[in-house]
Amino acid sequence: MSYDRDAAPLWPGLRLLPWEGEGGKPCFLSADGAGGALSRLADEIEAEQLCDGADVLKGAVAVLDDGKAGEHALRLALRATTQAFGNVLRVADSRGARLPVPDGAHEADYGADLRQG
Repeated sequence: MSYDRDAAPLWPGLRLLPWEGEGGKPCFLSADGAGGALSRLADEIEAEQLCDGADVLKGAVAVLDDGKAGEHALRLALRATTQAFGNVLRVADSRGARLPVPDGAHEADYGADLRQG
């Protein structure tokens, strides 16, 4: 799975889920914040993705620190790192979109501001 921010526009009231649908399309959940079963499952998967990202980072650092690491090891580390980074970015976008909009801000503009950094 690879995350494309441009292919997953954030919509007020919809939660971007940590998995893709058919054809690699983003999946969304219309949730009221009550914490239903699907929302809890998404929370668990996000937590696993964040932990996996931390592990992949440690592995990538180890490969980079190994002066004898060959091209194959570097490619594997880079592939794992880009996968983990995509997952973490999706989690960040999903959680950021669910933050309350500050007073005086327009909801549509605020979501765009979050993604532009």
